[in-house]
Amino acid sequence: MRSNFVFQEIWVGLRRNLTMTIALVVVVAISLSLLGTGLLFVKQVDSTRTYWQSKVEISVYLCTTDSPNPACSGAVTGAEQQQIYQTLKAMPQVEDVSYVSQTQAFALFKQDFSNDPSYVSTVGENEIPPSFEVKLRDPAADYNIVASAVTGAPGVDSVVDEMTILAKFYRLLDGARNAVVIVALILIVAAILLVANTIRLSAFNRRRETGIMRLVGASNFYIQLPFLLEGVIAGLFGWALAAGLLIGVKSLLLNNLQQYFSYNVGLTAADLVEVIVLAMCVGVLLCGVTSFLTLRRYLRV
Repeated sequence: MRSNFVFQEIWVGLRRNLTMTIALVVVVAISLSLLGTGLLFVKQVDSTRTYWQSKVEISVYLCTTDSPNPACSGAVTGAEQQQIYQTLKAMPQVEDVSYVSQTQAFALFKQDFSNDPSYVSTVGENEIPPSFEVKLRDPAADYNIVASAVTGAPGVDSVVDEMTILAKFYRLLDGARNAVVIVALILIVAAILLVANTIRLSAFNRRRETGIMRLVGASNFYIQLPFLLEGVIAGLFGWALAAGLLIGVKSLLLNNLQQYFSYNVGLTAADLVEVIVLAMCVGVLLCGVTSFLTLRRYLRV
């Protein structure tokens, strides 16, 4: 097989249909970048869930001298604290209970909001209540049972279900991810149609050359290869643009979002590389398979 001839035919095809080729590259780039962004959101949500699922599920905040709750007549006493601990520890629904003192809670608060020192400076140690951090065996089924056992007990200020608060955040991220993926799928369909039209037009423009090649005994594969590679090359150019866009999404969007959250659950470079490689596979397969199927229908050899 004369490789120079194949490359020459590829160049001729791309040059003759330059406008459609550029449109194809742009659509493939946008489709893959949106699909990759959706996958990055999936990884971000999964890593956030994994982080929080290993953390506390219920926080039982204890009374302090500054508690606004009228049920708190003052700071929790040692006897009240011990009774709350024993109640929680004796419940079969509770997997683990740990006590966090005011000093420890304030240190954690300063650490969590270290990126916002102006906010930290407005909060005093006496404003951060001590708490019992409770991990449940089955959060969905056991929360109400455990919460009702300690709510209103002497020394208890409030009971907070951390997972319920985070569920709203998860729904927001899931909605954004789903919207991005839906738009990406629509654009992928548009890219498939553009690939098919580009290859069809290229085959029509070179029908005389392919007819001559058929007369001199060229194989079907030899005749179809330049057209097939045109689609793959356009897909690779689109993927290269998409890779740059995905790097920008991670660097300028997802990484910057971390400054608004206190916990290091960001995506790694390995996550980004995995998504970029997957986008390359999708782009090459999309353009290659569409080109092949189009050639079978419109290039009769």
